[in-house]
Amino acid sequence: MRHERFPVPTRGLRTNADELVMITVAGEVASPLERAGPWRIGQDGRPRVLPGTGGIVLSHRVGDPCVGLAADHVEPAVSIRNERKTAGSDGANQALQSFVCIGNYAVATSGRAMGARGVVTGKHGGVDNVLIDFPLAAMRRMAIGDRVQVYAFGVGLRLPDVPDVQVWNCSPRLLDRWGVQLKGGRLQTTITHRIPARIMGSGLGRNNVVKGDYDIQMTDPATVAKYRLGSLRFGDLVAITDADNRYGRSWVSGCVSLGVVIHSESTVAGHGPGVTTLMSGPADRFALIETEAANIAAYLGIRPPRPPVTRAPLPVREAREQARARRIAAPASARRGR
Repeated sequence: MRHERFPVPTRGLRTNADELVMITVAGEVASPLERAGPWRIGQDGRPRVLPGTGGIVLSHRVGDPCVGLAADHVEPAVSIRNERKTAGSDGANQALQSFVCIGNYAVATSGRAMGARGVVTGKHGGVDNVLIDFPLAAMRRMAIGDRVQVYAFGVGLRLPDVPDVQVWNCSPRLLDRWGVQLKGGRLQTTITHRIPARIMGSGLGRNNVVKGDYDIQMTDPATVAKYRLGSLRFGDLVAITDADNRYGRSWVSGCVSLGVVIHSESTVAGHGPGVTTLMSGPADRFALIETEAANIAAYLGIRPPRPPVTRAPLPVREAREQARARRIAAPASARRGR
């Protein structure tokens, strides 16, 4: 496999990319997992059976809507995990989680799709999967258990001219393609949404953001509408306001954290679309431009993202369907009672 040299950003933004080390890590295409029973109890009290994490998702990739799906925490394209244990420890999988960065290249090293090339698009905590987009033709040839190697590059990335901004999980290639520029002492870049830290849920309470993500709660319809959360897509680059993600995930006024949406909505209390952190620091260090173009599917040359369309979360859609069914049934019941 021919490796491209990772570009060093040259848009007036200095980095230490020439200091970074590229190291290979690997995993296997992860099987979907189910707990003791199939039911997921939603925040609305309703049990549902829905597809979730793991596997090879052929129907949804980065750039597709992550809201409006009959799914719960679904991961777009291919999910990998390293199942090797050393003295009973899952250290190999923890290294996979820690070292990969969004935008890193990956290659299938076994199976019918061997040699196919992919791109890291997310890191999902809890289940500890790494998410990789491969071309659809390759995914159709892949199987659970196929080996995938990732060329991890980006851990230790710094911005010397803005030392109070921390960079996590972001490859130099993504930083370059994202078009981050330093202008007047502020990092100018693009996002699709501004999301308040007060609605962030699962994933809080950890002392780092190197692994995993945290979730956008979508249980309050007024908040979902106000912040346009129904239009979120896999791969959207978003800003979480009043959030300090430099050493864990905290609600701190005057800070902002930028990240990428990596998994779908959820009906479970405290959960929702997941965000893997990319940068965090004082809000006055950033100049953010909102545009629907801010999606890694486009920036990393994976595929054209779908235009954003506002879609309601699953419990809201079900409630609307039930209300409509009752309205239709009411006249028929009245006629039978005459």
